[in-house]
Amino acid sequence: MQVATWNVNSVKARLENVIDWLREAAPDVVCLQEIKCLDENFPREAIEDLGYNVETHGQKTYNGVAILSKFPVEETRRGLPGNEDDDQARYIECVISHDSGPVRVASIYLPNGNPAPGPKHGYKLGWMRHLKRHAEALLAFEERLVLAGDYNIIPRDSDVHDPAAWEGDALIRPESRAAFREILNLGFTEAFMQADGRGHQYSFWDYQRGAWQKDHGIRIDHLLLSPQAADHLKGVEICKSVRGKEKASDHVPVVGTFEF
Repeated sequence: MQVATWNVNSVKARLENVIDWLREAAPDVVCLQEIKCLDENFPREAIEDLGYNVETHGQKTYNGVAILSKFPVEETRRGLPGNEDDDQARYIECVISHDSGPVRVASIYLPNGNPAPGPKHGYKLGWMRHLKRHAEALLAFEERLVLAGDYNIIPRDSDVHDPAAWEGDALIRPESRAAFREILNLGFTEAFMQADGRGHQYSFWDYQRGAWQKDHGIRIDHLLLSPQAADHLKGVEICKSVRGKEKASDHVPVVGTFEF
């Protein structure tokens, strides 16, 4: 089973690229972020035609998350529990009915948090506290769980082309990294670190200053695994070539392969 995460930066603007990649790579489950459309405007039919069940939590113009699954979806949760006052569409969770048993998957679009310090960074850290509480509750189920998404966190200095250039940014600030580690320390494994762990393997390149051409990237798209999922991880691929397509998203898919 393959589970992918991809911030598409507007599913309607990138639809041709999305369809091409889904057709070519054919992952079993895909967690999308920044779909940037209401549920009723999501290009559902085009994706269902590729064999996917589609669950969305959309928002006009901004944010929005979705889960695509080639397997039936048993249940869906929209919005982060305990954070019901948040009107930004940043979290969706599904139980996937896989042949080997249920797999719980979430698509997460964590706040950027800039400028920092300030209210936006406070919102980011508060959102991460809610995520930590919910993630801890999910671990208690002792099931195969994948928390996939754009975390807007650069975990290590080696996950950015030039740490000094990002100093003070919300994606790299000590408070942000500490909040990410607190979630990991609940008992999660970051899939890339288990399967690969090399530095300077990026999942995002800005549109500005020739970042893609110079390979000035960052790694902020992550798959966090419960022990029951981590035990079955076989590999992780960062699909870098997708960034070179015409009208590409500034993120690329990150795909985890599991033996279940």
